[in-house]
This record gives sequence, structure tokens and C-alpha cells, in this order.
Amino acid sequence: MLRSGPMVGYSEMREVMLWVQTTQPTRAHIEYWEKDKPDERYQTAEVETGEVSGLTAHLLADKVQPGRRYEYALYLNRKPVARPYPLEFQSQELWQWRKDPANFRMAMGSCTYVSEAAYDRPVPYAGDYDIFTSIDQQKPDLMLWLGDNVYLREADWNTRTGIWHRNSHTRALPEMQPLLGHAHNYALWDDHDYGPNDSGYSFAHKQLTLAAFKRFWANPNYEQGGGGITGTFQWNDVQFFLLDDRWLRSANKLPTANASYLGETQLQWLLDALASSTATFKFVAVGGQVLNPARVFENYSNYEQERGRLLNAITAAKIPGVIFLSGDRHHTELTRLERTNGYPLYDLTVSPLTSAPALGAREEGNTGRVAGTLVTQRNFAIVDVSGPLADRHLQIRIHDAKGKLLWEQSIAAKDLR
Repeated sequence: MLRSGPMVGYSEMREVMLWVQTTQPTRAHIEYWEKDKPDERYQTAEVETGEVSGLTAHLLADKVQPGRRYEYALYLNRKPVARPYPLEFQSQELWQWRKDPANFRMAMGSCTYVSEAAYDRPVPYAGDYDIFTSIDQQKPDLMLWLGDNVYLREADWNTRTGIWHRNSHTRALPEMQPLLGHAHNYALWDDHDYGPNDSGYSFAHKQLTLAAFKRFWANPNYEQGGGGITGTFQWNDVQFFLLDDRWLRSANKLPTANASYLGETQLQWLLDALASSTATFKFVAVGGQVLNPARVFENYSNYEQERGRLLNAITAAKIPGVIFLSGDRHHTELTRLERTNGYPLYDLTVSPLTSAPALGAREEGNTGRVAGTLVTQRNFAIVDVSGPLADRHLQIRIHDAKGKLLWEQSIAAKDLR
């Protein structure tokens, strides 16, 4: 009866969300317990996985206490379902006013294409599915999916049937299951899980893809600032801003001085949220590249006026700790933007996971690329946040599909003020 999952979603101090998909209407619930207290057990409410929800269920663990680690078991029709890997989650720690925030590790990547012969491109496009095993072996606390987590095809994007099929098919990838089962998963989208290639504001079925995104992921919030999947969450002293570069986006082929990329309401929400945040690091995650100055493909630099407003506002408000995260490009690189009136801004682009790599970045004019960081093969990022609150550091590592280290870079919070 189990099609995919269970998946661990958002984590807060008093609750954790889990997710599962079945093959037929089924009653699902989770039993969970603290790792050192197996005799004291709790249960989520039982949820029916019906056709309306695409046979998915969100299961809320609301008996957790801050800063604890739990093991759990999945039950379908009140019978336990064994999985050949550990099922675990953790609650957020209450560290404020008490001690330094804990160190933690996150993984991230974008562009996950899972083959299905009947609908694939004529030329093979996907591979290295064992990259998810390599990510899982790094034991991240959370996984951030940076867009194009699903590749809707021509047969998919015009119907609910196709959209839900593609999400279900991708999520059921066997190599992905252990990572889903014990790392906390958060996601944003880009064009391929939103709709057709390069699609934006005018895509007719975006309400269908938004409904599917909400059912297949378990972020804590959506639709902030007028964006479809826009939201935010915190992990210890780090805040993440998940942006929607599709919902309000002007068509790429109709460039105007005031063309919309994030859109006015989402841009204002982001600036207000950044200015209000007390987080040490403020990760602004968006599907496309923000700092690459090359006006190619769908880079934010093609929307010069809006991009300028964002960067100028960050400078004017003297907002510390901002780092951009992006996907989309089918290559990985770290871009650095020097500013005369502020610290340097960084944009970490991580792509692709299982889609085909692209080689064109070698020739484009990203004058801000940090030397030695361009990767044109399947890869993922591991970012460690460590140190006392007064001296926090990021250690960024890029690994190939087999887990081999390709490059690493350290960034100190004190250098982002």
C-alpha cells in the first residue's frame, strides 16, 4: 500500500510534520518516541489518503518537546510498515537566551529529472540516481530542494492528472527514500515543477501545480507576499527565505524597464522580512541566479531594474548576513559581488542533481565567479554552520554524485556585516 515516504518535513519546537503517499485509499498514522525513551510513545492523528489528496497524507507530530531526537514508525490501516533504514526526526532547540545555537548540517541541490520512457526526451537526460545515497551518507539535518525538483513533461502540465502523476513518479524513486525518511526536507520551485520551460505569470494551470506542491512538500508556510510557494523558516540562528520566481514573473520575451521577476508585493515582503530578521545568516533561496551579471537564459540580471532595487535596498538598510542560494543552471558555482558600501554578497548556485549537466557556463561572462568553483557535472552541496553565536561560520563543500569532494569554501559571519 506504500508508494513513497515517509518523508520528514518541517521541524519546529512543538511540532514536526511528516508525509506519506499510498497506492490506494488507506488510513495512515505515525507512532513516535524519544530515542532514549522507547516505552513512552505518541501517535499522530489518523489520516485517510483519498483520491482528492492524491493518496497523500500530512501527519502532524504535535507532542514533541524542544531539542529532542525521535524515532518513528509508519502505520497503514493500523499495521506497521517496515523500512530498511532508520526513521528519525528532530525538533528545533530552544537555545535563545540560554546558550549558543547548536551546529548543524544542511544539504542542497536542484534539477531532479527521473526517467519514464513513455514520456522522456528522445535523448537520455537523467542519471546518477545514487547521488541521493551520497547525500544521505553525509547525514544532513535538513535537505533544501532548490527548484526543478520535478520535471513536468508535455503530457503533464495541462492537466491535474499529469501534474500529480509526475510528482508521484518522481517522489517514488527508490534511491531517494532514505534521505526523505530522516532528513528534514524543505523546497521551493522553478519552471519545471511550476509548468512549461521558462513559464511565468501567464501559465494557465499554476493553481494546479501549486496545489500539487503543497500536497507533496511539507513546508511550514506558503503564499507569503503574493507568491505561490513563497515562505520562510528558521533553523537555529539561520533564517531561510524561499522565494517564488514564477508566480508573478513577466515573460522573458517581453523585457521592459519595470519587468517583474519576484513582483512588487513579494519584493516588499522579502525586504521587510530581511530587515526584521535577527538571524546570523539570512539565506535567500530562489530558483534562478541572482548575482551572476551575465544576461543569459533566465538570470535575474535580465530584470535589471527590479534586481537593482533589491540589492540597493539591502545596502541602504545595512542588512547583515545575506547569502543567496540558487539552482536552475545545470552547473554549480559561487558568485561574489563586491560592494563599495557594504560587505560582499554571495550567490551559491547548486545544479544539477540528476538532470544533464550544461557546459556553456565556461564561456559566459560571470565576472563575479569565485575562481575554482565552476562544476559542470552532477553534484550537491553540504553546508555546515558552526561556532559560538559571536563567531559563526559556514563551511561550503561541493561533492560529485559519488560523494567525492570537488571544492570547499569558508565564510565567516563577521565578514558579512
